[in-house]
Amino acid sequence: MKRAIIFSSATVAGLAGVLTFHTAPVGMTIGGLVGSAGASTPRTPTTVTGTTATTAAAPPPNTGRTPTTAPKKRATTAPPASPTTAPPASPTTVPATTSTAVSSARTATGQAVNYYFGVLSVKVTAVGAKITNVTIATLDDGGNYRSQSIDQQSIPMLEQEAMQAQSANIQSISGASYTSAGFAQSLQSALGKLGI
Repeated sequence: MKRAIIFSSATVAGLAGVLTFHTAPVGMTIGGLVGSAGASTPRTPTTVTGTTATTAAAPPPNTGRTPTTAPKKRATTAPPASPTTAPPASPTTVPATTSTAVSSARTATGQAVNYYFGVLSVKVTAVGAKITNVTIATLDDGGNYRSQSIDQQSIPMLEQEAMQAQSANIQSISGASYTSAGFAQSLQSALGKLGI
């Protein structure tokens, strides 16, 4: 009777273990596939630990041919490069556009022109055929207060007109006709030196 109780308990425990056992999907590797038509591959051994099944990859059979049914699995991480095979670092270069723009800027100063109330000359900076800056290079109005006042008001307007016109074809400023004529004459001289 004691044996029957032990046997019954062992049977119930075994049945409970079988019913609660859950299997996990088994992962297959390329080595587990059939290498070529007609050649069979040995089964992959499976190790069961608790409720998780793990698969140990079996080496592929040596058939003398490369399997054509599946591509080889690529490694997910690259091996570290050895210091002797690393390519040498290339030197850093400055973009050519910056140096080209700076080197193509040209400057010329027009002739000094006596505009009746003084003497002035105009300085022009250009890149190619485009005028980028127009300023007064020299100005001598003899210290006359009225001439200084007229020049201070009219010259900035004449510089702006020359930039907008991109030529010496500028309009005279009202009340500063002599200054405007001298400015245009020196500007034309500077543009001629630049070939514009």
